[in-house]
Amino acid sequence: MIKKERDKLQKKLRRLVGQAVSDYGLIQNNDRIMVCLSGGKDSYTMLDILLSLQRNAPVKFELVAVNLDQKQPDFPEHILPEYLEKLGIEHHIIEEDTYSIVQSVTPENKTFCPVCSRLRRGILYNFASKIGATKIALGHHSDDVVETLFLNMFFGGRMKAMPAKLKSDDGAHIVIRPLYYVREAMITKWSEVQEYPIIPCNLCGSQENMQRQIIKQMLQKWDKDFPGRVESIARSIRNVSPSHLGDHDLFDYLNLRTDESLIPLVQC
Repeated sequence: MIKKERDKLQKKLRRLVGQAVSDYGLIQNNDRIMVCLSGGKDSYTMLDILLSLQRNAPVKFELVAVNLDQKQPDFPEHILPEYLEKLGIEHHIIEEDTYSIVQSVTPENKTFCPVCSRLRRGILYNFASKIGATKIALGHHSDDVVETLFLNMFFGGRMKAMPAKLKSDDGAHIVIRPLYYVREAMITKWSEVQEYPIIPCNLCGSQENMQRQIIKQMLQKWDKDFPGRVESIARSIRNVSPSHLGDHDLFDYLNLRTDESLIPLVQC
């Protein structure tokens, strides 16, 4: 990729991340943000763009890169420390053998993701408190958000996706998703340009027929056959009309009445 195209791509990434930061108030002055780095293209890109924004942001904030080494077989332990040392950023590697736990408690033919994500979330939340982080940044992108919407609709009977900003159930942590407006294809292209030392997830990536993979394939086909459809769905998540859905907890249908002042009087 020529420099002009690279600069254009970086500028677009910065703009989209900056827009999400502005729209949802993801970063405030003096924030200490724990950037969760998995070794995948998404988290590398998130860290990269946040570092870029940090240099020119109107507010001051710290970035702390954190990786959870889950003791998966053949995990290359040296890659992330070496990469982060070169960046000169504060970083920590947490070592917890969640791999063995996930393997032991997950029923046969079931995906590892539910147990793995709960364990990982608890460990990261605890560590965020330990290092005094005010925000926890995750690398979910726009495609993840749309996939989650359809997963919940198709398999859970709920209209629920991922928010750009979330308070943990215990109220102690704020989770942010700076890549909320960014499509995965753009991240893939940037990752190739930057030549990140990608570490594959050998735990869940080896499982076949995962529901999320089915949804991902559906969206990829839509991207090919109906360009712009996925972006439109992502926008719809941000433009909700509760009165035109059916959740009576979100809209008071029981007390919905006409405005009597607007009803014309009947002349006898």
